[in-house]
Amino acid sequence: MRSTTPRRARRRVTTSTALVSVAAIAVLGMQAVPATAQSPAKPPAKGDPGQLPAKVSAKQYKALVGKAKAQQDATASQLKLGGDVELTVKSVLKNQDGTTHTRYTQTYGGLSVIGGDIVVHRAPSGAITRVTQSASKPLKVNTAPATLASTKPATPKADGSVAPRKVVWMGADGNAVLAWETVYGGLQKDGTPNRLHVLTGAVTGKKIMEWQGVHTGTGRSMYSGTVQLGTSQSGGSYVLRDTGRGNHETTDLRGAQSGKGTLFTDTDDQWGNGAASDRQTAGVDAAYGAGQTWDYYKTVFGRSGIRGDGVGAYSRVHYGQSYVNAFWEDGCFCMTYGDGQGNSNPLTELDVAGHEMTHGVTSNTAGLIYQGESGGLNEATSDILATAMEFWSNNPEDVGDYHIGEKIDIFGTGAPLRYMARPSQDGNSLDNWRPGAGNVDVHYSSGIANHFFYLLSEGSGQKVINGVTYNSPTYDNKPVTGIGRDKAAAIWYKALTEEMRPTTNFADARRGTLAAAAALYGANSAEWTATANAWAGVNVGTRAPDPNDPPDPNDPPGDTTWADGKTYNAGDVVTYEGVQYRCLQAHTSMPGWTPPNVPALWEAV
Repeated sequence: MRSTTPRRARRRVTTSTALVSVAAIAVLGMQAVPATAQSPAKPPAKGDPGQLPAKVSAKQYKALVGKAKAQQDATASQLKLGGDVELTVKSVLKNQDGTTHTRYTQTYGGLSVIGGDIVVHRAPSGAITRVTQSASKPLKVNTAPATLASTKPATPKADGSVAPRKVVWMGADGNAVLAWETVYGGLQKDGTPNRLHVLTGAVTGKKIMEWQGVHTGTGRSMYSGTVQLGTSQSGGSYVLRDTGRGNHETTDLRGAQSGKGTLFTDTDDQWGNGAASDRQTAGVDAAYGAGQTWDYYKTVFGRSGIRGDGVGAYSRVHYGQSYVNAFWEDGCFCMTYGDGQGNSNPLTELDVAGHEMTHGVTSNTAGLIYQGESGGLNEATSDILATAMEFWSNNPEDVGDYHIGEKIDIFGTGAPLRYMARPSQDGNSLDNWRPGAGNVDVHYSSGIANHFFYLLSEGSGQKVINGVTYNSPTYDNKPVTGIGRDKAAAIWYKALTEEMRPTTNFADARRGTLAAAAALYGANSAEWTATANAWAGVNVGTRAPDPNDPPDPNDPPGDTTWADGKTYNAGDVVTYEGVQYRCLQAHTSMPGWTPPNVPALWEAV
């Protein structure tokens, strides 16, 4: 589950170093697979619209998953992952040109490998073109250390807790250790359900990391005016069940903090009165937001529902009493909304609904762990795609903007929950990346990627959009030219579904979005250049080279563009996709041995 607002009691991560290193793309050639089967395809010079997601029906998606499942054992063998490793298909994305991107989870000796997701990219012919993962060597872990019994944590007593289980934890650096995963249930201080996952070392007994599993993010609606709803008849009445959108249901919890709630019913199919005094009103906003989010993903990205399988989630409203939050929960595959202070401002605004449902999309694609830099990217993804959806929806009562939750008045001052053009306006969020960003609450570190998306969409400086004035600065005080939010959203979605992994950090998100921009619009295109410059504008990486600029005398000596087949010495500095890397060991590069692929040979400067 993911909440919309930060918890009052924030937890700091004990061990976060693994989450601030650049996630590597494992090279099959380093695992004795023929280079012709694994060399990454060079980005097209002019871009390829076929790299956009294909429109895939629920039936077609299930067929893609079925085919991938039939191949998963053969895939594990082809990748030479070792006899103890098994792959399980998590999701499949197909592009218009027939390329596919299959995401797998791993088990090692029957144990789940947390952080070990692998993305296998295949050409239309089915041949593997490249693989995205952390590990650069076969996984090998002692699953029965002598200390195992003594380090096992006690089972928590709170409701909803889960007894410790043995797992393998794989960090962004590809290193793996045996660990205990314990899930603590109960409620958080603000009433949000608690599903705190804690990993402790099976050898040391020390905490490795922790993350929260609750991601706290015709009717007359409260925020969107009179809207069309998907309803259905049941006996002599109508119910808020949308048969056209995977049978999505909207239910009333009536102040409870558990259970599915009661399905909303109505005798005349006219729902709500536009005010919080009518319990149906919050249900109208929640159902409308869910429907618009479904339509956005299906129309723009060809995605049938959160999982792509055509199955609708469900929405619960009127959670608790004066609960000032909303959250997504994977366990129930549902969104939940509180009624705000005094039960008078339900958190059911359009972009909040899109935010929560997008947490579900993230969970079923990149699986970004809700902690550290990956957690900030998880939150930002929900803000980014919810904002794109709000603009796309074009509702005259809730026009598109780069503010989050601007109508729910969560603070009682009329201020929005978050600002994308200049995140620090809320007093807490980060405008730019800085060392230690992974230790900041994920709702505030999300500002880095939110700011990037605004710059990529609209550019820097002052401008008025839909009547709202923005003035977005950049970290390096240089201008950024935007490419429009539709292109920016396409780049982010492609990177999310094809490139990002559970432990992706901001540096790797930069790599993934540059790869997406190159595939869609061409290497060194205006879109690729804007992507690099927008990241530089939030202090992640450097600006794209300007061919009109004279050589900079301050550039590191020997700086050159990386290429395979070259001999490099320790200390050499190269540029790859706009990022500079320093060579750590002398070697002659081979196909696929790009700097971010092989952290043993290169480090980011």
